[in-house]
Amino acid sequence: MAGSGRMVVVAALMGNAAVAATKFVAAAFTGSSAMLSEGVHSLVDTANQVLMLYGIRRAARPPDPSHPFGDGRELYFWAFIVALMVFALGAGISFYEGLAHLRHPREMANPLVNYLVLGASLMFEGVTWFIALRSFRAAKGKRGWIRAFRDSKDASTFTVLFEDTAAMAGLLIALAGIVATQVTGDPRYDGYASLGIGVVLAITAILLARETKGLLLGELAQRQVVQDILRIAGDDPDVRCANGVLTQQLGPESIIAALSADFHDALTTPQIEACVMRIERAVQDEHPDVTALFVKPQTAETWAKRRLRWDPDRVTPDGIDAG
Repeated sequence: MAGSGRMVVVAALMGNAAVAATKFVAAAFTGSSAMLSEGVHSLVDTANQVLMLYGIRRAARPPDPSHPFGDGRELYFWAFIVALMVFALGAGISFYEGLAHLRHPREMANPLVNYLVLGASLMFEGVTWFIALRSFRAAKGKRGWIRAFRDSKDASTFTVLFEDTAAMAGLLIALAGIVATQVTGDPRYDGYASLGIGVVLAITAILLARETKGLLLGELAQRQVVQDILRIAGDDPDVRCANGVLTQQLGPESIIAALSADFHDALTTPQIEACVMRIERAVQDEHPDVTALFVKPQTAETWAKRRLRWDPDRVTPDGIDAG
């Protein structure tokens, strides 16, 4: 796991732990439902960062006989657990607290404490949010934000960014609820704010679960990796045609790829072996995260017939992968 991802998670862990303690103290002094929901939110986020750090450490373990391609998917598993925790604990408790406050409204005491805590929380969360945003922006390149999120294979970075974005939105909702309660004298607005925080957390959890589920089950590598492998193989003088590539993302920095290539008929076995080694070295030079590349000698017609079984839209009439 790259150091930048770990740094993002550590920064979020430190910030969320400090903010959670502060919010719980403020909720005890003021009786604010929204502040209590925010405290639970930050506590869940803190536990999530601990799980993400554990997943990062497990995913970094080297390959062994039981896991010859490494344990990169450990990170995706723990990221999925984080999404479930955000939904079950964060959103669930926020909904419960909001409904309880609406049924039994309580007057808010010492609203100044809430303002001070929310201001400090916005500052702390803003710092960790900026760190996560900067890391994600560096990774996304020229792609759009939505496209970059869908293409991202580093669950630690986008999970922290989503959590921090939800935290910032939750703080603003809590602030709005506290202001409305103080201005109108109606404590139910504080309960409405808790429900709003629950909605934000539920949406965040669903988005995270959807993306991490795809990574956990196995996604294709980014399109550029496939194109580069095909280009490298196609440029080798001993390859008549690079038919196509099948890839699977095993972790943020671990890809397994299978290349179908049609070699010239006159080549001997040693010449084919030398060609395969050239392709492997060139792919490794451009994409070190391709940890395993399997090359299968195969005619374009055979590749096309087999590819048509599961993906007919990506095979052209001449049998070449449109990929």
